[in-house]
Amino acid sequence: MSSSSSIYDHFLFFRESLDDYHDRREKLIKASRDITNISKKTIFLLHRLALEAKDASARINASTAGLKKLHEVQKMYADMKDDLVGDQFWRYQRQVSPGLQEYIEALSFAHFLENGKLVTYEQVQATLCGADGVAYFPLTISDYLLGVSDLTGELMRFAISGFGKPGGRSRALETCNFVRNCKSDFERFTPYVWELHKKQAVTAQSLSKIEDAAYTAVVRTSEFDLPPEMLDDIVNQTVSSYNHNDRKIERGDDNGQEFNEPYH
Repeated sequence: MSSSSSIYDHFLFFRESLDDYHDRREKLIKASRDITNISKKTIFLLHRLALEAKDASARINASTAGLKKLHEVQKMYADMKDDLVGDQFWRYQRQVSPGLQEYIEALSFAHFLENGKLVTYEQVQATLCGADGVAYFPLTISDYLLGVSDLTGELMRFAISGFGKPGGRSRALETCNFVRNCKSDFERFTPYVWELHKKQAVTAQSLSKIEDAAYTAVVRTSEFDLPPEMLDDIVNQTVSSYNHNDRKIERGDDNGQEFNEPYH
């Protein structure tokens, strides 16, 4: 009788453990999807405000608005920390990763608009800490690299959309050099980070679009001896075809890869 009771107790323990695992997993998946949604909305907000910005100070204000919205995500991670203590983080890391990468993408875009630089690993980790400086969970190098790699696509849209704006051509050339450096620097990590090679392929496409648009702008502006305002209009019309596909992406009319991250 005692033996049967012992076996029954063990089965009860396993059942409770599995129920706890699945409940926690579903909870984290839902939170990750909410984080992804907020981060995407922040990216669209940054694009809109940055496109309307007329100078560097206005872009800083756009960055400030984006960072303020990302505070919602940081509060959500603070609420998740008890579910990701110690080894629990590694157990559920695949459920947390998609939302975390999207958050890093939004954060790095806001950082770029304000500073013109790539956000560092330490700066990202600092946003995932409490007031006492203790991290909610460890930020993996792979999540950081995959998150900032996605930034290059947003920079492509930012550069091309701003061609017709005052100072847009020079800003696009600076962005082009930044994306080129990102592609070069991230290349060395591709053998060690899962799926980074796929991100690099997208980065190469984004870089090619910026370079084509920049080349077109330089050639077209060299053909005319016109005031800068009129040249901006000509360039804007010339590169409008690039913007058409990017608007489809912002509306969610792409192939759905970004909006249907796998949750395991």
